[in-house]
Amino acid sequence: MSPSTWTLEIESPAPAARLFKAVLDWHNLAPKLLPNIVASAVGVQGDGSIGSVRQLNFTSAMPFGYVKERLDFVDFDKFEFKQSLVEGGDLGKKIESASTQFKFEQTSKEGCVCKVVTTYKPLPGVDNKDEVAKGKEAVTATIKAAEAYVLANPGAYA
Repeated sequence: MSPSTWTLEIESPAPAARLFKAVLDWHNLAPKLLPNIVASAVGVQGDGSIGSVRQLNFTSAMPFGYVKERLDFVDFDKFEFKQSLVEGGDLGKKIESASTQFKFEQTSKEGCVCKVVTTYKPLPGVDNKDEVAKGKEAVTATIKAAEAYVLANPGAYA
């Protein structure tokens, strides 16, 4: 099957630079902010630069135990990064591959828009409509949790 793509735009009152840094550091924030979903997270390989791999371990609230994500691209000046799923989740069960690109664009003095593009290749015969909706919900929850943290902690990711 050919690759499929879904997009999402999330408006936020948080500054682009700070929200970008918080989402890029999600493996450290997630277990603190969403402990009912993310049991733990760890850097598996690398120092946080391109090629680094992080693992998020989930609670029973998720249909799978973990995901490993590799950082493929980062631009600190444009507040943009791309990551690929390298293990876990629905990889090998429902999808052959998946990657997500995040771009945070400043829209006003304080706020921004987070633009998300996910590209995935479904396995033959698999209908991923429900997974797309769940993926959008998960990304939105991630952005909103990071946003709440950034807004509640003015010195964080400054």
